[in-house]
Amino acid sequence: MNVSRIALAGGVAVSSVLLVSGTAFAHVTVQPQGPAAKGGYATVNFKVPNERDNASTIKLEVSLPAEHPLASVMPQPVPGWKVEVTKSKLDKPLELHGNQITEAATKVTWTADGSKIGPGQFQQFPLSIGQLPEDADQLVFKAVQTYDNKDVVRWIEEPEKGAEEPESPAPVLTLSAATEDHHGGGAAGADAKGSKDGGENAGHHDEPASASGSGSDTTARVLGIAGIVVGGAGLAFGVLARRRRSA
Repeated sequence: MNVSRIALAGGVAVSSVLLVSGTAFAHVTVQPQGPAAKGGYATVNFKVPNERDNASTIKLEVSLPAEHPLASVMPQPVPGWKVEVTKSKLDKPLELHGNQITEAATKVTWTADGSKIGPGQFQQFPLSIGQLPEDADQLVFKAVQTYDNKDVVRWIEEPEKGAEEPESPAPVLTLSAATEDHHGGGAAGADAKGSKDGGENAGHHDEPASASGSGSDTTARVLGIAGIVVGGAGLAFGVLARRRRSA
């Protein structure tokens, strides 16, 4: 009897932990691809899980931090989704690479166009952003998630240090220490330096030569080893065949 009660209590406890864990990790988050250094550029991913069992996500709206305007905001195309970047005039112009920026992106909206985020699935939405502020440790992006049954979830509560995580936390991007070149982890930094407006071509870059060279060396080594193995096998086969003939 006692054993049954203990087993039942244990099962309830495990179920509760799983339920809490699932809820805690079901919100929209933002993570950088590589470092997101202060004063630099970064490529970030907004990860959107579907927390509904009977509906699909069809829209994501991300508001960009007004207190730290980002002069360069470029979305990466996501198959099956339309994207729109909304810009607004700045009260105080920004200085970027010697140029005066009078407007900045304030919101990015992804809308399903032949695709959805179904139950039990998630989707990532990449965004190249910069120049990151030098006087902040993090950026808060408020997000709104819309489902095809018209449910709307607002991930807009700002987490506070030392406090419990809010029920609907906003995505938070933690910024790392500034680097010497101020390019951060995104490719946009290098190109924006050579681009007057940091526009269409910012964020596009050629693959480093060292990466392609390393790949060629690895391929050559693999082929060389394979050749040695095949040659050794052929030699052994020939020796064995001669012995059989002699016998």
